[in-house]
Amino acid sequence: MTAELEVIEAELVGDDEIAAAPVQGGPPRYLVNQHTMLGPGQLPPRADQRPAWTDADFRISAEDQAELEEPDLAENTIYNRDRTTLAFETWCAEQKPPRLAWPCTTATYTAYGLHLIRRGKAGEYVPDTVGQYMSRIYNWQPVDMRPDPSRIRGKIRLWRKAWRAAGGEVRRSAALTIPYLLLCLEQCDESTHIGSRDAFMLALAYDNLHRRIELADSLVKHVRVVPKGLFVTTATHKTDKQGTGVTEFIEDRPDLQIVKRALAWLAVLKKLGADGPNDPLFRALTVKGNLANRELATKRGDHMKGGAVNDRVQLLADRAGIPYIAGKKVTAHSLRAGPNTDMIEAQVPLAERNRRGRWASGSTTADTVYDRPETAGKSDPMAKVPVGGHPTVGE
Repeated sequence: MTAELEVIEAELVGDDEIAAAPVQGGPPRYLVNQHTMLGPGQLPPRADQRPAWTDADFRISAEDQAELEEPDLAENTIYNRDRTTLAFETWCAEQKPPRLAWPCTTATYTAYGLHLIRRGKAGEYVPDTVGQYMSRIYNWQPVDMRPDPSRIRGKIRLWRKAWRAAGGEVRRSAALTIPYLLLCLEQCDESTHIGSRDAFMLALAYDNLHRRIELADSLVKHVRVVPKGLFVTTATHKTDKQGTGVTEFIEDRPDLQIVKRALAWLAVLKKLGADGPNDPLFRALTVKGNLANRELATKRGDHMKGGAVNDRVQLLADRAGIPYIAGKKVTAHSLRAGPNTDMIEAQVPLAERNRRGRWASGSTTADTVYDRPETAGKSDPMAKVPVGGHPTVGE
């Protein structure tokens, strides 16, 4: 909450200006805060000159209220936030005396963060996990009453340095680069409905660096097949704050054969009567290749779950004998790390990789997080120095 400061007029304006200011029962009161900007001779806002709001200015309709009560966050974001805030509320209730969780004070927020850090140092959490928890709690608080997070963020940074120095390592998914992706594609029996779906899903996810929820949310109309490739629309994604979506052209290539695989899967959907433009692009199937019964899927409807996409990727990697690559586990996220790593090897500029991977413009995440070559740390740059050193000057 922004504090309001009462300012004595002699500290802000000259005597000649004060004389012109109306006085009602005493000197005028001015309101300033850290955002106030005043031009030469300009007075700050007066305390008695507030907007003439009435009761009507604070009311919304029942229709507006109903729409505002609908979730405006992704399903997995809501799930993670609710779990985190419930744990925080439980901890606050268990304190003696109990603490208020919403809105919480800076002291409560900081005390809970230190509590999580202590649990982390005992082996329960890693620094990034605690950082995510505290960020969710901070964003959950009322905007004008959020606690000061600076102290706990500093403690997490300090812990992270000590944790890394002691051998701590952030667990990352393996990079499913082209050679490994082809091994997974070989596990797909493309004569079956399931194999046709999985093969296209792998090729599309790799070519367009899809997040698993982006794949699961895709609709049939988001893929348009042309002779030389596909136009693929990602309607919503993590860094799309305006909800405008993005369309990319994916050129066909002999190893991934994405046009052939797209046409094969779209033909399956047509056969199953599930090829309407607004139907999900990827569907859950029975072992016989029919559409799975989704009557009880109240949240996802006919769409596959993101977790189901991850399960399929891991199953195919297991069948290919590569559940781990370079000590890292293969997951659906490997289909983002793999193509980015391949593009870096091919010297594709960061800006182009950011666009294809839907990372924010100017972000270096593609370089600092998603570059995972197997050869990392295996080549010695000192080997480039000639044996015995360079010739001396003048020789």
